Amino acid sequence: MIQIEQIEIPLSKNKMLLNLLYFIVFVGLGGLILINVAKSTSLIYTAIIFIVVFASILFFGVIFRMLSDKKAGLVINRQGIIDNSSGVAAGLVLWSDIEEIKIAKVMSQKFLMIIVKNPQEHINKITNPLKRKWVKMNYKSYGSPISISTHSLQINFDNLYNLLIEKMKEYKGNF
Repeated sequence: MIQIEQIEIPLSKNKMLLNLLYFIVFVGLGGLILINVAKSTSLIYTAIIFIVVFASILFFGVIFRMLSDKKAGLVINRQGIIDNSSGVAAGLVLWSDIEEIKIAKVMSQKFLMIIVKNPQEHINKITNPLKRKWVKMNYKSYGSPISISTHSLQINFDNLYNLLIEKMKEYKGNF
C-alpha cells in the first residue's frame, strides 16, 4: 500500500474573489456612510464607522495578498499541520503539540479550533500586533489561539474535520 507523505489543500481563488467582492461593496458603502456621517455632530458614531471601514480595508488587503499566494492553504503531513489559510494563519503546528481538534461556531461560520499544549508559545511567535491581538481574542473566547476555517480552502468543513481527526490519530501514534 502506498502511503501519501503529504496532503496539500489549495486556497480557493473563487471563494477569495467572492470575499473580495463583498469587501469592495462593504468598504464602498462604509466610505459613503463615513462621508455623510462626518458631516454629523456624533463623534462616537463617526469613530465607530471609521473603525469598521478601517478593519474592512485591512481584511481587503489580506484577501488581496492571499490571492497572489502560491503556497497551499493547508498542508497535512507526519510532522503536523502547516496553516496558511488566513491572515492570522498559525504556520506549523506539530502533532505532538495538538491535544484536541474542536468545532466552534460564530454566527453561521464554523471553525476548527486546534487546542494546543502551549498556547502562549504560539501567541508569542506572532510579531504583528494586530494578528497577536486577534489570536489572543481567539484564545480567550475559544480556548486556543489557532483556528482554521474552510472559508478560503478548496475543501468543505466536514471533510477537513474528518481528515484532520484521521491524520491526528494516525500520526500521533508515532510520538
